[in-house]
Amino acid sequence: MVKLKTANNAVFRLSYHLVLVTKYRRKCLTGLMLEELREKVAQVCEQWGCEMVEFSGEADHVHLLFEATPTVEPAKFVNSLKTVTSRALRKRHAEHLSKFYWKPVLWSGSYALMTADGAPLEVLKQYIQGQRKPPK
Repeated sequence: MVKLKTANNAVFRLSYHLVLVTKYRRKCLTGLMLEELREKVAQVCEQWGCEMVEFSGEADHVHLLFEATPTVEPAKFVNSLKTVTSRALRKRHAEHLSKFYWKPVLWSGSYALMTADGAPLEVLKQYIQGQRKPPK
């Protein structure tokens, strides 16, 4: 059973799967950096009123599963998350990252953001199509 959330006059469940890739797909993230990223991502999620459900990654990318409210603009959230995490890691791990990047960068300019959870689209389409229209 899907647990819905409420806020003001809305009932919702907005789950997103975000994938961030390092610039040029360089394998520059270490285990320690991923641990620090997890903490920083949790902080940013909290500041934005989101909930981090799951976080993991490899040397060249990270995955984040998070839940948001309808007031959160996903693109703005992602851009903020990328900026904050990039600055934090570049500050703490400048020497290590200088081996991979000569400019102050970490993340690729693009990202993948997909909605997650809930029913498949075909089920939703059938449900919507099956609504009883009121008489004219």
